[in-house]
Amino acid sequence: MHRRSLLTLTIALFALPAWSETAPIVMSSAKTKFRVDTVAVGLENPWSIAFLPDGRKLITERPGRLRILDKDGKLSDPVAGVPDVAAVGQGGLLDVALAPDFANSRRIYFSYAEPRGLVNGTAVAHARLADSGKGAKLEDVTVIFRQEPGRGGGFHFGSRLAFAPDGNLFVTLGERNAMQPAQDLSGHLGKVVRIAPDGSVPKDNPFVGKEGVRPEIWSYGHRNPQAAAIHPASGKLWTVEHGARGGDEINIPAAGKNYGWPVISFGRHYSGAKIGEGPQKEGMEQPVYYWDPSIAPSGMAFYRGDAFPAWKGNLFVGALVQRHLQRLELDGDKVVNEERLLVGFGERIRDVRQAPDGTLWVLTDANNGRVLRLSPAD
Repeated sequence: MHRRSLLTLTIALFALPAWSETAPIVMSSAKTKFRVDTVAVGLENPWSIAFLPDGRKLITERPGRLRILDKDGKLSDPVAGVPDVAAVGQGGLLDVALAPDFANSRRIYFSYAEPRGLVNGTAVAHARLADSGKGAKLEDVTVIFRQEPGRGGGFHFGSRLAFAPDGNLFVTLGERNAMQPAQDLSGHLGKVVRIAPDGSVPKDNPFVGKEGVRPEIWSYGHRNPQAAAIHPASGKLWTVEHGARGGDEINIPAAGKNYGWPVISFGRHYSGAKIGEGPQKEGMEQPVYYWDPSIAPSGMAFYRGDAFPAWKGNLFVGALVQRHLQRLELDGDKVVNEERLLVGFGERIRDVRQAPDGTLWVLTDANNGRVLRLSPAD
């Protein structure tokens, strides 16, 4: 386990020209030069991006809209058929992912804060993306998972989706700012769950058949994991989650393991008070890496493309509070170096994904959110 302050930190500094919606910017990192293009603007708090086989992109906006971005950078009207969302605080329409068999099924999966009367909770649904000349719409919308119990308020929904190589779906779930329920196996708060594509429970989940335990649970003791991705070599799930004041963590959630929140943490309460029993306790897992001070991470991508050979195998993580894109160099499961990119933009980075052509795409979290594309400078 490593922490940021023990490593060499490189900040990619540059003179940022006057802000423009169209002019590209060439930047230098420690490994390579890259070009940043603003592909689209005017999105309201975009949260997630997914790449369609025909080169278009699906983008969620937290207030409850799903948009399609075409190859020319034009945004569609909102896709019809999206269910109502609880657009409160951090809640709304959140992650989106294509089914592994999307080319045949046209099925997409999405997570959102679901309104339930006086409370709300993270839910996952799938639907068929119907796309005609009259506009796109979602058909056969089916909710396959609901986080229980529901709670009031607008904090800590988690809500990233990641399909494993075996076809099962991981869903990250925040503890809704309630803390202690992250240790309670009778509910889904503060958990990573693993479900089949139809929402059923895989028979080899770690808690199947245990009385009083939700069988969907894969791991527990999480605070608010807003990033998840499958490691391209190992096939294992990696997550990144928010700490409190310090203690943002990278974890590799293993079946049935306890990741400690709120009993252990490398952070402190926002008041400065100590959290739980300190940073370690027997029977609770240590993170692969943590940040102190916090960067407020959201979105992650392992780079496996050919457009940036110098970045191959790196992990990229968005930073909200510290407003940059984090590039992490890995040696196996260890973080050995990090670099901050896009620092001069001064924008909250909500999501980062690798496109099929090896470029990196970034969403900025703002009322006038942008879609950025990072491509080789030459």
